[in-house]
Amino acid sequence: MTKYKLVCFDVDGTLVDNVKFSWQVFHDYFQTDEKKRQEAKNNFFNGKISYKEWAEQDIGMWKEKNMKKEDFFKAMGSLRLMKGAKEVLDELKSRGMKLAIISGSMNVVLEKFIPDYKEIFDDVFLSWIYFDENGSITKVEATEFDIEKKAIALRQIADKENIKLEECVFVGDFLNDIKIMQEAGLGIAFNCEHDKLKDVADIVIEKKDLREVLKHIL
Repeated sequence: MTKYKLVCFDVDGTLVDNVKFSWQVFHDYFQTDEKKRQEAKNNFFNGKISYKEWAEQDIGMWKEKNMKKEDFFKAMGSLRLMKGAKEVLDELKSRGMKLAIISGSMNVVLEKFIPDYKEIFDDVFLSWIYFDENGSITKVEATEFDIEKKAIALRQIADKENIKLEECVFVGDFLNDIKIMQEAGLGIAFNCEHDKLKDVADIVIEKKDLREVLKHIL
């Protein structure tokens, strides 16, 4: 019997391969104004706007270009599901474990690579883009739970499910995962290029096969 009851995953670079930031993938594909993007990023890191406002500004640039849902799917042409991801999710689910997404990524990424994600994951924290029947963007709900606030999302899920933090696992790859990895009972740095994250992780997995996490969780 595993001592862990909840396993949370990042998306970009963890569940989905060949991508560091899906936001950057879309900006590059849609050829948005780099100067405006950088200005919004600087405003966030200088404390002038919230993360939510930053995300909404970015998505607004795609909306201005009238990008459709099919354009987002085309933009992800070079991305793929991480090796072993399906087997890992199926195995954890079959063991009765709670599964969650806590990511700065977007629902459209999951829709392409894990179309049945709503059946698989008990909780999903990311940014949502809604489309109408013609594929046009109608509404945006940017997540507030990225960077340090990922840890808040973890605590919310744990409280709701009556699970202790030491019974929680987080699997991620980037610097915005540091705080949540410190909070979780087991922090797994997967496919990670950042020493700062590796330093706080309990386990570091260099091999790019998500099935490697199972022996540490189970």
